[in-house]
Amino acid sequence: MPSVVYIIALVGVPFVLAVGFAVSDVTAGDPSFDFVGLANFRAIFDDPVFWRSLGNTFLFTGVSMIFIVIFGKILANILVADFKGKWIVRFLVLLPWTTPATLGAIAWLWLLDSIFSPIDWVLRKLGFIDGNMYWLGEPQLAMGSVIAVHVWRLTPLAAVIMMAGLVAIPRDMDEAARVDGAGFWRRMFEVTIPLTLPVIAVSALFGAIFTFTDMAVVDVLTNGGPNNATQVLTSWAFFRGIDGGDVGQGAAVALFLFPLLLAAAIAILRAVRKLEVR
Repeated sequence: MPSVVYIIALVGVPFVLAVGFAVSDVTAGDPSFDFVGLANFRAIFDDPVFWRSLGNTFLFTGVSMIFIVIFGKILANILVADFKGKWIVRFLVLLPWTTPATLGAIAWLWLLDSIFSPIDWVLRKLGFIDGNMYWLGEPQLAMGSVIAVHVWRLTPLAAVIMMAGLVAIPRDMDEAARVDGAGFWRRMFEVTIPLTLPVIAVSALFGAIFTFTDMAVVDVLTNGGPNNATQVLTSWAFFRGIDGGDVGQGAAVALFLFPLLLAAAIAILRAVRKLEVR
């Protein structure tokens, strides 16, 4: 019962309010509720920034998830190994996830500064570049920087989830593969990965949801710029609904995330069920 009340209060009620706002003309200056039907959805569909934000969201999520799953698997294998100082490595690996998102993004904002970036200083000393890179000023570099910072944030979460799957693998299966002469890579692709695919899928689901609904990194690093090159649906919904004061259109943009997330969650959960049956 407490969990049901929690879900209704913090998920159900805001969702119903979002639906109501999306079909109304509510603004920051006029909170009166006047039904306008699908006018807000027609307005956002006619907005080129909305479609650019949608494309950026898929790009941001897709590329981020590829690297999060790969790096998470690598880190998980490192974390389950026995070596001296493992607790220090685990602490450093988990630090990006435990650090508040805005605090970590502000640190990266300094690291990627167009003038005082220490990354540029190191690259100049090594002879790779001559001037500044303007990481957050060029459209392609800005998107790459946002993706890199987001991967840095979510990889520890994926690593912890996958580590739980690795620990659950029976030792006798790995030992039997060793006795049969299977090397590291063969054991990895024929034993470890097949047995941890359901866990990998779950970590991918969590990562996709967090990535698809995240705006902290984009908001702090680029605020959707330059020229909306890094604008995603969540940041554009915030810009329209909160900064712009058009609550109705902001709710319509945010509500557009629901069917996309629902479809992704159903697809991944079905894949997990099929893998568990096998």
